[in-house]
Amino acid sequence: MKNIVALVATAALAAQGASAHYIFQALAKGTAKGVAYEYVRRNTNYNSPVVDLASNDLRCNVGGATGTNTSTLEMNAGDPFTFTLDTAVYHQGPVSLYMSKAPSTAAEYDGSGDWFKIYDWGPTFNGGSASWTLKDTYSSTIPKCIPSGEYLLRIQNLAIATPQWYVGCGQVKVSGGGSKTPSPTAKIPGAFKATDPGYTANIYNNFKSYTVPGPAVFTC
Repeated sequence: MKNIVALVATAALAAQGASAHYIFQALAKGTAKGVAYEYVRRNTNYNSPVVDLASNDLRCNVGGATGTNTSTLEMNAGDPFTFTLDTAVYHQGPVSLYMSKAPSTAAEYDGSGDWFKIYDWGPTFNGGSASWTLKDTYSSTIPKCIPSGEYLLRIQNLAIATPQWYVGCGQVKVSGGGSKTPSPTAKIPGAFKATDPGYTANIYNNFKSYTVPGPAVFTC
């Protein structure tokens, strides 16, 4: 009987942990919610996070090294887009958007080149407390000044308390772009270190300021 109770308790804890996980699974133009895995590379680790800062899985999640079975979304520079999750982000921490230009097609690109950040959703501090943007959709725009071509469009959430990373990569073909070279850039893995203040922050004690890990946001 005790063994049965223990097994039930273990299963309940596992289910609770899984229910706190989530997947960035859809990308669409504008504010549409999109179709799961039409333009986002399908991962193979269900809704589990990436925890190894040195792993190539940090780029586009486990199973996301290529996107030959993923369509590429055609967009114009300056167009809005939306990433949608299977359920809302649950863990406190920043959400960030990155892009990396493919040498040829986005579908064949493994993300080993340079990445630049285009947006951060960090904490808002008010009256001694902090709030995070925890949603099931995140919208932004393709920078108007970046060169035309095919890109990986990457979204990540860092769950600070654990810490662990929830990552997804969309594939986009940008037309009507400019000629500005995005900077600063970083490699992934390599952009985030275990010693980064934004990685080691204690969000439960004297939490009054925060710096999102990674390079500064690129602006046109």
